[in-house]
Amino acid sequence: MARVKNNIMLSGLSGSLGPDHYVRTTKDGRTIISKKPDFGNRQFSEGQLDHQTRFQQAVAYAKEAAKTNPVYAAKAKGTSKNAYNIALRDWFKPPVICRIECNAGQVRVSAHDDVLVTRVTVAILDPEGKALEQGEAVLVDGVWWDYATVSTGTVSIEAWDLAGNVAHKEFIRRDKIN
Repeated sequence: MARVKNNIMLSGLSGSLGPDHYVRTTKDGRTIISKKPDFGNRQFSEGQLDHQTRFQQAVAYAKEAAKTNPVYAAKAKGTSKNAYNIALRDWFKPPVICRIECNAGQVRVSAHDDVLVTRVTVAILDPEGKALEQGEAVLVDGVWWDYATVSTGTVSIEAWDLAGNVAHKEFIRRDKIN
């Protein structure tokens, strides 16, 4: 690949260059001349069409969220990304439930997201899967979410982020509540 620097003929050039080539300038100032791609016979697979649909939904979310949620602008500050990029990534990345602790009437959940975990819900289920109790956990210490419980059984946890993604985890709790 040839590299051209400070060429007066190519400076500021962009767009089509004949029927088969085009010129573009990157953000860092490089000028790239390449052959035009041929997409004439392109057929998308079902997976590609599904991803395109999901990406369109992500773009719609990111356009609005970048304007209305200052959290995205704050996360982008000092990086090469803007609020739109951060919101777009958040749409595709669900939160992660890192750790669950059960101690004497309390369920503690550590959940993480690249932007923000907005809420954590806890449900205690009987062996048939019916809810004995359920509710919202309360954020404590920045990363821990606490939920006071009086029941024993399977603990079902959901963590939500700003984009509406949900992470789900279950485990069987065998300790006795006093």
